[in-house]
Amino acid sequence: MGHLHGRLIAFDLDGTLIDSSRDLANSVNELLGELGAAPLPLDDVTRMIGEGAKVLIRRALKASGIPEDPEAIGRFLEIYDRKLLDHTRPYDGIPDVVRAARAHARVAVLTNKPLAPTEKVLAGLGMRDLFDDVIGSDGRYPRKPDPAGLRALMERAGATPARTLMVGDSRIDYETAKSAAARCCLVSYGFSQHLLDDVPLQDAWMADDSSMLADVIARFLASE
Repeated sequence: MGHLHGRLIAFDLDGTLIDSSRDLANSVNELLGELGAAPLPLDDVTRMIGEGAKVLIRRALKASGIPEDPEAIGRFLEIYDRKLLDHTRPYDGIPDVVRAARAHARVAVLTNKPLAPTEKVLAGLGMRDLFDDVIGSDGRYPRKPDPAGLRALMERAGATPARTLMVGDSRIDYETAKSAAARCCLVSYGFSQHLLDDVPLQDAWMADDSSMLADVIARFLASE
């Protein structure tokens, strides 16, 4: 199967494989309501996503004028566990892109989302079997942009940095790839397009939709 080819394609989750913005925002706003604050607009919450749940909640509390609460993250995760499949869906064409990539490379998810909700979302969307590996933010490896998780995936795949592609939607994914000396593709349909302005895009492929991502992956697989 794919692990025999010595290539790795690692995908970010939120904003790259799936659009989870509404379920995350609804969960944030339910938490804020419990804390006596007004809901935040969907776009505002979406711009807070990308560095893990703790950072998301810290930003939401700050935006609502609420002091940091060490219990808030636990409560948020409880709320989100009920809501994480209400509206979340894979982006159009993405399962087919991953399926095609897996015929030629080991494919994995590397996310700053905790592992339990990651696994639950992938299973609920019928996507878990598409991936050889899944690494979340609460395991033995530091969260992105620390490259340790990506390097571990590379080792499992028997892949060199030149034969590794990190696919994500943010500067965090770009920095993760560069720190591991891996190749990088950034998708512009995700959450963090507003954070890509200062990324030196000459160092990364760009994909505006799943068709363009499939083309990038094909070029990566054809390269040495």
